[in-house]
Amino acid sequence: MSKIINNLSTYMQHKIIDVEDIVIRFAGDSGDGMQLTGTLFADSSALFGNEISTFPDYPAEIRAPQGTVSGVSGFQVHIGSIEINTPGDFCDVLVAMNPAALMANAKWAKPTATIILDEDAFDEKGIQKAGFKTMNPIEELGIGDRNIIVSPITTLTKESLKDSGLDLKSIVRCKNMFTLGMCFFMFNKELDHTFAYLEKKFKKKPALIDTNKKVLKDGFNYASNIHAIANTYYVQPAKQEKGTYRNINGNQATAWGLLAASEKSGVPLFCGSYPITPATAILEELAIHKELKAKTLQCEDEIAGICTAIGAAYAGNFAVTTTSGPGLSLKSEALGLAMITELPLVLVDVQRSGPSTGIPTKTEQTDLNQALYGRNGECPIMVMAAHSPSDCFEKAFYAGKFAMEHMMPVILLTEGFLGNGSEPWRIPSMKDLPEIHPPFIKDASECGGKFSPFERDPETFVRRWAVPGTPGLEHRVGGLEKSPAGVISSDPQNHQMMVDLRARKVAHAAVDIPPLKVIGDESGEVLIVGWGGTFGHLYTAVKEFHKQGKSVSLAHFDYINPLPLNTEEVFSKFRKIIVCELNSGQFANYLRAKHQKFNYYQLNKVQGQPFIVKDVVDAVNKLL
Repeated sequence: MSKIINNLSTYMQHKIIDVEDIVIRFAGDSGDGMQLTGTLFADSSALFGNEISTFPDYPAEIRAPQGTVSGVSGFQVHIGSIEINTPGDFCDVLVAMNPAALMANAKWAKPTATIILDEDAFDEKGIQKAGFKTMNPIEELGIGDRNIIVSPITTLTKESLKDSGLDLKSIVRCKNMFTLGMCFFMFNKELDHTFAYLEKKFKKKPALIDTNKKVLKDGFNYASNIHAIANTYYVQPAKQEKGTYRNINGNQATAWGLLAASEKSGVPLFCGSYPITPATAILEELAIHKELKAKTLQCEDEIAGICTAIGAAYAGNFAVTTTSGPGLSLKSEALGLAMITELPLVLVDVQRSGPSTGIPTKTEQTDLNQALYGRNGECPIMVMAAHSPSDCFEKAFYAGKFAMEHMMPVILLTEGFLGNGSEPWRIPSMKDLPEIHPPFIKDASECGGKFSPFERDPETFVRRWAVPGTPGLEHRVGGLEKSPAGVISSDPQNHQMMVDLRARKVAHAAVDIPPLKVIGDESGEVLIVGWGGTFGHLYTAVKEFHKQGKSVSLAHFDYINPLPLNTEEVFSKFRKIIVCELNSGQFANYLRAKHQKFNYYQLNKVQGQPFIVKDVVDAVNKLL
């Protein structure tokens, strides 16, 4: 902290207050650079050693008219010196770059919050466009008791860059950097990391490096000289396990987990995908890693994406396809083909609000029913779910491991909240990851000179993987039912046998699934049950109950089909079970089918937004 204090020695009129954690929300028009501003603030905090959790909240309409509520882009970041598991329910600081941003986000500001407004945007036209009924938005929203800082940010940005040689439009676009400088001062953040980012981003345009650095410093200096900021805040570095850390979002972590699975198996990765919000970044990340023998193909549609991946799996590749809910619908027939041919395939579904096209930029746990049942016939497929942005790495790795070792497709569910959100991640050593052993057959002598593609291990029910073109291992697979020898068969008894064997193979994978863990007491009054990206909010709620001495525990599912073998044992030790999920009760109904002896209460939310911890606490308190 000494360096920071020395840097701020001229600004000692401001009192520096140590805080455990703080939440800041940046909001403005789509195009105002709020996602970049939030990311740079988060990255700077992560490199300093703070725990962080972020929530990029993209506008509901990407091409909405400027200045309208539907076009507001938000980015919330929660930083702390303590364990941070959520982006925070409500913010301590709200930056609103225009009236629409204030209208959309004022409800998320704490009663003690500081609100920073760009005075230049609050003209009559802007206020009316945002949907205010009066010309006094602060009074109309009832937020006059907050610490409101009204600054002419656009005007100050123009003044800062008047001699830069940039055109007016380019100058105005730099106002996010001015705002970021203000926030860096408020939270005693150094500018060095952002300077380094600007130097890298604009290395081919040196003029932009200097202009952005200048406006960032001017925003910092401006904040240091206004009396409206009486106090600044300092968040100590968090105590973390020794290692090398980086800030990572869920989509990037997913891509890296898939690449790690490819490396540990020795099988080259092939990804055939169609770009779809919010999964596109996985395909983009895989495409830049050709040095790791990753092959990518951007296809013209969702069906082509998965079909190319299935072909690649047949040819001996670790096959991947990525999508979101509407794409999963389109891929369902081909997914059945992957299942009946028993080829290794990982399908990553970054869920978004539905149904149909729905709200592409908003998060939701929409697709569990589709992942479990969305195919014709008896077609069980392994289903997994990641629970945090960094956990996406581990779950993607294990999805690859299960797919290749058990010769089956695996659906990995993430969510927009995880895919776009970020947190510090301790980079693992490849030597610490388990080996992956695909059941390749490399020579006809291993099968007595006659290869039958659907003969299988009597314990695991896994078939062997033969690469086409290997002498003596010629075989046929396809969508029509086959005998163990790979011959097309419509025999009723054979069909029954093959359906049963494929189902038993998926069910047997439970042997390799970690047991379900309970956070908190292993028995008690209430067990909160969740899956996927709700983990952070549910865990935070449980910690609050523990502080109050209440008997509330958490069981969070990363493996859904099959369920962990000890699921019934865990459930039987609690008086009440409440299932919390961002849909209308898909997992709760699944549990009712699988474990019928228990009664399940529900907490459901379908608003395109994550849970609020308080809502979870209130729901559980009703059961106590």
